[in-house]
Parts: sequence; C-alpha cells; structure tokens
Amino acid sequence: MENKNNYKRPESVLVIVHTKTGYVLVLRRVKPDDFWQSVTGSLEWGERAFDAAVRELKEETGLDSPGLVDCNFSQEFEIYSMWRERYQPGVTHNIEHVFTLELEDCLEIQLDPREHIEYRWLPRDEAIAQASSHTNRHAIVRWVPR
Repeated sequence: MENKNNYKRPESVLVIVHTKTGYVLVLRRVKPDDFWQSVTGSLEWGERAFDAAVRELKEETGLDSPGLVDCNFSQEFEIYSMWRERYQPGVTHNIEHVFTLELEDCLEIQLDPREHIEYRWLPRDEAIAQASSHTNRHAIVRWVPR
C-alpha cells in the first residue's frame, strides 16, 4: 500500500477575500493559463481547515488573518483531470471548506510567483464572472454582499 503522504489530501480551503464595498480579490494561476481563483489550497495531512486557511492566505497573498471567518460550509467537487495525478489513485473528489476575510480597502498583495502571476480587485459581479471554478463563483455569490 502506498503512503498517503506522497499524495495531496483531497480536502482544501477556499478563502474569499473582499472589501466592505464589494471588491473581491482574484488571483491568476501560473498554470493552467488564464485560470483565476480566490485563495485556495489543500490541507496538509493532520492539518485543521482553519489552520490551512491561515497558512494559504499568508503564502498566496502576504496577508495576515485577523478577521478570518469560517463560513461553516463545505462543498464537494470533482477534481479537474489536470490535477488528479496529485491524489491517490481512485480519488476523484475533493471537499472544500469556505472562509472569508473582509477588509476595509483593497490592499497590495504579495503573490507567490510559483503559484500566481497576477491579481485583481474586481467588483463582486466581475469577480464572479472571472472565477474559473464553479465552487469559487458559488462562494462569492453566497458570501460577498451586494
């Protein structure tokens, strides 16, 4: 039997960063080209979802996490085929835990160039249209006020 630690855990966090005025942070991944998303990342083996959200927020944006809110909502989705080899054979679905971070204003973001090449602060409806993942779009609709 293969060690599960050689594979990604099929559980992740999605952190919707937005301002009080409805601007949403979206990040453009290095690969695949033109894939836009909120802060996201897999939980490490043995890691709690909240701790993963704090870690991913810092790694992907440079932002600290005071005010991070656990939405107490999880959604399951089919892992895109382009990323499936990262998981144990036979694993096809991921559980995603949603968090939000509301800021006063749009802040400068410190991207991790290994993961993202660009960021934008977009009005809510534009961010919904820009997000490449249906679960990301759903979370923006549900947790970013109009």
